[in-house]
Amino acid sequence: MHRITYKLSGLSKAARAIWLGVFCALAFLTACDRSADKPAGLQQEQYEYSIFTFGTLVNISLYGVSREQADEAFELLQKDFDHFHQHWSPWTDGDLVRLNRQLENLTPAIVPEHLKPLIETSMTLSQQSEHYYNPTIGKLINLWQFHRYQEDDIQPPSTQEIQALVDQQPRMSDLRFDEEGRLVNKNPAVLLNFGAYAKGYAIALEIEKLRRMGINNAVINAGGDLSVIGQHGERAWNIGIRHPRNDSVLASVEVKDNESVFTSGDYERSYYYQEKRYHHILDPNTGYPTTDTQSITVIHQDAGLADAAATALFVAGSTAWKQVASNMGIRYVMLIDASGNIHMTPAMQKRIKFLNKSPTSSIILSEEL
Repeated sequence: MHRITYKLSGLSKAARAIWLGVFCALAFLTACDRSADKPAGLQQEQYEYSIFTFGTLVNISLYGVSREQADEAFELLQKDFDHFHQHWSPWTDGDLVRLNRQLENLTPAIVPEHLKPLIETSMTLSQQSEHYYNPTIGKLINLWQFHRYQEDDIQPPSTQEIQALVDQQPRMSDLRFDEEGRLVNKNPAVLLNFGAYAKGYAIALEIEKLRRMGINNAVINAGGDLSVIGQHGERAWNIGIRHPRNDSVLASVEVKDNESVFTSGDYERSYYYQEKRYHHILDPNTGYPTTDTQSITVIHQDAGLADAAATALFVAGSTAWKQVASNMGIRYVMLIDASGNIHMTPAMQKRIKFLNKSPTSSIILSEEL
């Protein structure tokens, strides 16, 4: 028997809709389970637990563990994700918000230890991605108000407001640590928002915690972005990749031990204004939502890197993604462009199984990265 526990109290209607979508994805992920067909003595239990954080539902699936192990793990991960949400979000009264206040005033800031890895790694990833991954554009993100995307009165900012921020060109290179270990900012337009990295980094930390607890078969799935360890009984974890233009599953991929699969799509948060659609993935160079990509999926062993790369490659688009992927060390990439054509690396083509590809789509293979 499987025991499933969900922490859903207090969720909005929108949040519950997200939960239902993730639940469907998880049903696909575990659809091939045959443990129920085994004799009772050979069955292994699967336990699941869900946490609403980072604006999405995080589902934790543990396989082949005892109830006591599962309960202990869920309690610890709940506390950790609550901490991450409080102190890594740019919209709560937490450590990142306090740090941003100091950076905006160009005041040298003492950085809490738990934030240093996000900043230091982001400095490297931003450089590698040619600044397509740019967590300093928090002011631009706030200007577009995609955190209010379901409200009726939302509208795009003015061209003048956008251009004023773009002209200041905030980048991670505006930040440095001084000899006393304080973070120094030289650009008042900098406002940190780790929305394209924090979720992946948090998942990586919690996967490692599960390993230290002796749990060797698990999935942490945050709204379709996930990391796995071990496998599901006698088979590997198999996950579905959403079609960017409908609610169907486009393809499936078998995920190996210690791998992460992250997808960025223009369907995740968007709104219409005067019959034009605006989505939440912004190009730091223009200040506007990108127009060249529908979705991108990457596979890598580092969940934080996979998270950042998914955003960076989405923004780089169908012409520049290959160079950026090479710079970031990403071998497994599938990009669906604005016309529905599917761009892939040969390594990804070997792993993807299409279930619902549009007959008008072309598959365009890159050189091996």
